[in-house]
Amino acid sequence: MNTAFSPQQRIILARGNPGKVKEIQAILATPLILPQSQFSVPEAEETGSTFIENAIIKARNAALYGHLPALADDSGLIVDALNGAPGVISARYAGVGSSDADNLQKLLDELDGVPDAERTARFICVIVFMRHAEDPFPLIAQGVWEGRILTQPAGSNGFGYDPVFWVSEHHCSSAELSPALKNTLSHRGKALRQLNQLLAAQ
Repeated sequence: MNTAFSPQQRIILARGNPGKVKEIQAILATPLILPQSQFSVPEAEETGSTFIENAIIKARNAALYGHLPALADDSGLIVDALNGAPGVISARYAGVGSSDADNLQKLLDELDGVPDAERTARFICVIVFMRHAEDPFPLIAQGVWEGRILTQPAGSNGFGYDPVFWVSEHHCSSAELSPALKNTLSHRGKALRQLNQLLAAQ
């Protein structure tokens, strides 16, 4: 994928999750998307009630402390049978500091006994790009990936809820897809491609 970012421009990624960093670098085809940990940027407190609010908070924080343009991703899993949970707290569903395995197990526990037909879900991703901390017109892109939740994990690729997210068109979990194929299908891939279009139109 050709990226609309300048090939010389360093961008701070307001994330610490290694899986997301690697995925975003791959989708945007540039190694110059650098995690905020390389710039001693403190973690932002995610006080927003929506993905968009939290992405803006994180992007502004990274740009402020890193003194470079910043890219922030806020994403999560929406499960219909759980009235939209885990939603914006997907990364800490089992509590602050919880691991991917903890969150995944809590999800399966909450869905115990729910029939397959009622386990519909979707991944949501919001990407915000800020040229500087006071950018009055941040670029905002969004992507959605529809699926359903399995009763047990399958596959070892990906991260987070990937092992229980069923991808019907490929008859496997997200964690059983190759990284390259996942990037063409995923919510994050869709959002980043939309962001590229917005940047190209500037």
